[in-house]
Amino acid sequence: MGKLRRPGEEKEDLVYRSASTVRKCRCLCRANNLAHVPEEDRHLVYESDGWALDLARCELRTRGVLVPLGNRALQIFVVLVQSAGKLVTKDELMARVWPGAIVEENKLQVHISAIRKALGTDRGTIKTSFGRGYCLVGDWATRENVVTDSAGLDPMLRPRQPLLTNLSVAASDVIGRLAALRQVQDLLAAHRAVTLTGPGGIGKTTLALEVARSVFPIFNGDCWLVDLASLSDPGLVPPVVAGVLGLRLHGDGISADSVAHAIGAKKLLLILDNCEHVIDAVARMAETLMRLCPATSIVATSREVLRIEGEHVYRVLPLEVPSHDEEESAILEHSAVQLFIARARALNQEFSLHGENLRTIASICRRLDGIPLAIEFAAARAAMLGPELVVSRLDKRFELLTGGHRTALPRHQTLRATLDWSYELLCEPERCLLRRLAVFAAGFTLEAVNAVMSDRDPAASALLEQIANLVAKSLVTLDGAVPAGRWRLLETIRAYALEKLAESGETEQAARRCAEYFRDLVRPAIHSSPVARIQTPGVFAIE
Repeated sequence: MGKLRRPGEEKEDLVYRSASTVRKCRCLCRANNLAHVPEEDRHLVYESDGWALDLARCELRTRGVLVPLGNRALQIFVVLVQSAGKLVTKDELMARVWPGAIVEENKLQVHISAIRKALGTDRGTIKTSFGRGYCLVGDWATRENVVTDSAGLDPMLRPRQPLLTNLSVAASDVIGRLAALRQVQDLLAAHRAVTLTGPGGIGKTTLALEVARSVFPIFNGDCWLVDLASLSDPGLVPPVVAGVLGLRLHGDGISADSVAHAIGAKKLLLILDNCEHVIDAVARMAETLMRLCPATSIVATSREVLRIEGEHVYRVLPLEVPSHDEEESAILEHSAVQLFIARARALNQEFSLHGENLRTIASICRRLDGIPLAIEFAAARAAMLGPELVVSRLDKRFELLTGGHRTALPRHQTLRATLDWSYELLCEPERCLLRRLAVFAAGFTLEAVNAVMSDRDPAASALLEQIANLVAKSLVTLDGAVPAGRWRLLETIRAYALEKLAESGETEQAARRCAEYFRDLVRPAIHSSPVARIQTPGVFAIE
């Protein structure tokens, strides 16, 4: 999708670019797309069974409707169309589309996938020759297209309305997300619906906005952010989307269908932000747009996936944290530490770094699981109180980590409020399960969960469904250190769940059931070993 670029920082109004700039950008795009096409062929239109590849306009259309396709994917498709019926090797494709560059094969595969996605039910017209290359089948006829406007200008040079956006200029650098940015850009190049998901405070919105800013200059369409955080009525999702887009819809019943029909074939990138509390309505809205608006692409941010057809999910991971035995010289290489220091120095230019300070900061970042929002809270406190005091009080992190930006959403102004938001969206059985999972200091299996939930007498299948729901809602993490069947809580989520467990009065009961489970788990192995009996008062006996 291009290199990371930001719009000019002096432009904060809705219209980022003038018509002149748009024309220049489109001409540059055309020049890049047609660099490998002979000059005499650049006004050709290739047609086959309702499809049209217009080289003059750098457009792919199906029955007159524009089909969105990224620049690289379009260049690849041009090569395939010009060689229709013949095998084009991978080496030839990469040499023509990325001349002089070293390109990994998986990058080519991503763009082939994007082309197949654009072709929809005709995706089978691109045949893969395993290990060799690709072939486009079908009869592709050519015709001339030398249409010009009244001034005799090339169609690509016609004045057009400026592209519109309500994206704000980035207030600060995004730290530790360059790889994630590129991965989401590639997903967006290949797919029209991408959902960024992860726990509260992980940086979903920050990443989505940075992706949108980076692709807007080359997207050739409008880009709009729709913030759904303040909605309490799911029925308001279509009217809010229509309002942000400036659609003039009449009547009381503004629906997903009416919004989609008003958008039509307009090229549009839509950022649907903070979807989890109105997830069903957003899913209906997004799926309708995917079905009725062929040139609309969507990036959604949510603590829970939309679960719609065509959705591709990107799980936003925590920032990198140093290990316990990290060399002092390597601590600064980790993105969580870089974020901590950047935010602390923004508040206190005298914030000092020395050997012991660095190790303390590394410990804070580890205990906060690399969650950017929590690290920013901790850095703000450390700038005023020092890292040593912050690390000593992390056992009471929810009292310590407050004081977010005054203009932030209420749920992003304290760490507790961030987790309250997720907890309140759970049904009661899921809340109960999350509370009791906090008794496991490390990971847990389905059998262990059964033990601490045995008084509720749930079926194993029901428990597994609830665990899956908590994973989908970014509150439980699959433990990747083992092959399968084991999960864990991030330390910050576990600390919150322990508080809720105490409030419910279930701590002693849950802890006892946990201890009994592990007693019964190890007893057979201990009995089979000729080891002296050891009595552990108040817990269980080991022989």
